[in-house]
Amino acid sequence: MTKTILYTAFALTAFAFNSILCRLALRGGEADAAGFTVVRLVSGAVMLIVISYLFSKGKGNPKRGSWPSAFFLFAYAICFSFAYLGVTAGTGALILFGSVQMTMLAVAIFKGERPPALEWLGLAVAVGGLVYLVFPGLASPPLNSSLLMAAAGASWGFYTLRGRSSGDALADTTGNFVRSVPMIAIAAIPYLSKIQLSNRGVVLAVLSGAVTSGVGYTIWYAALKFHTSTRAAVLQLAVPVIAAAAGVLWLDEAATARLVIAAAMILGGISIAIFCRSVEART
Repeated sequence: MTKTILYTAFALTAFAFNSILCRLALRGGEADAAGFTVVRLVSGAVMLIVISYLFSKGKGNPKRGSWPSAFFLFAYAICFSFAYLGVTAGTGALILFGSVQMTMLAVAIFKGERPPALEWLGLAVAVGGLVYLVFPGLASPPLNSSLLMAAAGASWGFYTLRGRSSGDALADTTGNFVRSVPMIAIAAIPYLSKIQLSNRGVVLAVLSGAVTSGVGYTIWYAALKFHTSTRAAVLQLAVPVIAAAAGVLWLDEAATARLVIAAAMILGGISIAIFCRSVEART
């Protein structure tokens, strides 16, 4: 149980820092969206190959993973970067995680999973907290950016759902990252003349790829087998709260009473959903 909590907390924190690193790079003009995504996925693949060589039975020769999962990983990463060029952080978070929720819950219900009433209540409270957090800052975002962020959320939802059946989180994540490299290489060809990467931009992209993506996604895959699809969806609502708190520390964003109230609603909703599932498991 303790390992599950630690794995989940680390993964969700890593997800939040992906947003922070991407915002730092793109908002500050340190990198363009295509260049950032190329470095992110390539550095993630390299890091995971090294870790696999050191710790995996496969000795650095990733044979697991799949092309569909790699595609969802690639689609999430590229849509995420380009969407943040046209939407604010609050609007982007609402669209992204709203899309994740709808995707994962729709698939779970389609497959016959029926969350109990209290788990639905927890989800409603958590989503309400997320809306309360970002709603005052919502603008009318460009349609293409909104669609890209929705696509990123759907892709991440499918990637997460596929990860629940992983038997070897490290090997599968390594294989997925390696397979995503040719995809991003092809996708970046039209943007070669526009790629802009400062030294700081490269460092931010490498941190995002190697640590918060490569290592973070591996640990998330390892934690997923302990969560239902519904709970995995609800847990990810904590990411905007973590990102907002990190923004206070590293991006000089204000810690308002609204942020505290929204965080309490989101984390409270998550607690209700987890408690409900724990009671159901014991009975």
